[in-house]
Amino acid sequence: MTENILMDGMQMVALFFLNPLFIVALLSAVLLGYFRVKRERRSFKVRLLPGLTELKRLVSESWIYGLVLSVLILGVGLVVDSGWLVLFCVVALISLLTFYYKVASPIYFTAVAFFGLYFMGEYASGFSYLGWSAGNVDLFGELAVTIPVIAGLLLIVEGLLISRYSIKDVSPFLTTTKRGLRAAAFKGKRLWLLPIVFLVPGDMISTYLPYWPQFTLGESMFTFVPVPVIIGFSQVARSTYTDVLFPKIGRSIVAAGVCVLIVGLAALWMPILGWSALLIGVVSRALISMRAAFSERNPTYAVAPSSTGVVIAGVLPNSPGEKMGLEAGQCIRSVNGRQVSNEKELYDAIQINAAHCRLQVIGRDGEVRLMQQVIYRHDHHRLGLLVVR
Repeated sequence: MTENILMDGMQMVALFFLNPLFIVALLSAVLLGYFRVKRERRSFKVRLLPGLTELKRLVSESWIYGLVLSVLILGVGLVVDSGWLVLFCVVALISLLTFYYKVASPIYFTAVAFFGLYFMGEYASGFSYLGWSAGNVDLFGELAVTIPVIAGLLLIVEGLLISRYSIKDVSPFLTTTKRGLRAAAFKGKRLWLLPIVFLVPGDMISTYLPYWPQFTLGESMFTFVPVPVIIGFSQVARSTYTDVLFPKIGRSIVAAGVCVLIVGLAALWMPILGWSALLIGVVSRALISMRAAFSERNPTYAVAPSSTGVVIAGVLPNSPGEKMGLEAGQCIRSVNGRQVSNEKELYDAIQINAAHCRLQVIGRDGEVRLMQQVIYRHDHHRLGLLVVR
């Protein structure tokens, strides 16, 4: 018996890791890093972060959120339909394959799967598979509450992840302005995977795996189903600094998630409010993306060439520039007492004193600051700066 339990436990883990959604997410994270590195090298001849950075952060930044959500879902007893869960994964998989992560928000997966079940019940009510039938799904009952509540929780988590982590992998690239000048824009494209355990009624899985985790409440039986939930984010920043724009987007998404959660809970008394909650979430999330996209179509670039010095577009990790506290958007006016106006002059001035570097920097706020750093033999010979040129 112990061996059987162990085998079924391994099969449960395999169900998660062999899920097509999980496999495609891994490949997508690798491709994210590959295209980012190509873009950075095309603009600056050097990449900002290793190509596997996105893969390493795919789960490391989000697993704790998945754990908390799983505890909430199981603890409160938020039961979902198995057909909805399958549609949810299919929609998420399609969004990953498009590589267009503006639509890779769980609110879209949740709503499309929910309304997909409705249309299946209307036009394909006779469809059944392994005991599941579209005609037996009651979208005005318990599902009208649990699915909107889960959607609200996922939106809140999405906003928190964007607020906290989206600026870590921002990729600068050079672009040409309408006036023919070279300026820097920034692309944030992230992918997170949350391992979440859902609660599904019935014993469909345990029919084939007798020791699959499940429990009985009254006369009803429930099964635990682990699912990799995907959250994607994609946004280009031109006229606004990323550490201002991206957290603002995240906070807006959190607010939308709270609204969906509250309206979803109100569906306990009026089930149609659950439907409204999903529509509110979809519309709110779309408006947040559209507002951010329109605001960044402003022809004014936050990081553009300046006649007063050399403008920083990015700073390599663990470089002398990062240790000095330099950041994108700052303008280097002089190096080691010599005025600089382009990348060559910057490099030549750094060589004046190869062991110690003193910079006069104009901050984003227009204030002039003096920064200095000891340069060691293994440090980057150009301070690790990516500049607008």
